[in-house]
Amino acid sequence: MADIKHVPPTEAAELLKTGYTYLDVRTPEEFAAGHAEGAVNIPFMLSKPEGMVPNAEFVQQVKQHFPNQDHPMVVGCKAGPRSTRACAALAQDYTSLVMNATGWDGWVAASLPAAQ
Repeated sequence: MADIKHVPPTEAAELLKTGYTYLDVRTPEEFAAGHAEGAVNIPFMLSKPEGMVPNAEFVQQVKQHFPNQDHPMVVGCKAGPRSTRACAALAQDYTSLVMNATGWDGWVAASLPAAQ
């Protein structure tokens, strides 16, 4: 796996202004409660009655939404673990991945633009 650059939320927000897309890998329920403006939600894990389970279609869904494998993306979750695993899953196919190191929690703490 290529080394994925981890950036603070403020730097992630600046990257969005330069053409990066925010790929939010949290559950749809988490995403609906608030997310970075313009973010695309493709969950890495899904909330089921039995708990959180992997989204077996994650990589395929990302490929359908972002067919250009050079498309620059900031990947984020709530606090970092899911986005770390999501980046690992995407790294063999995508060349311009950056991870929001502190996820949504850090985004909110930095008072960055959010949508619901």
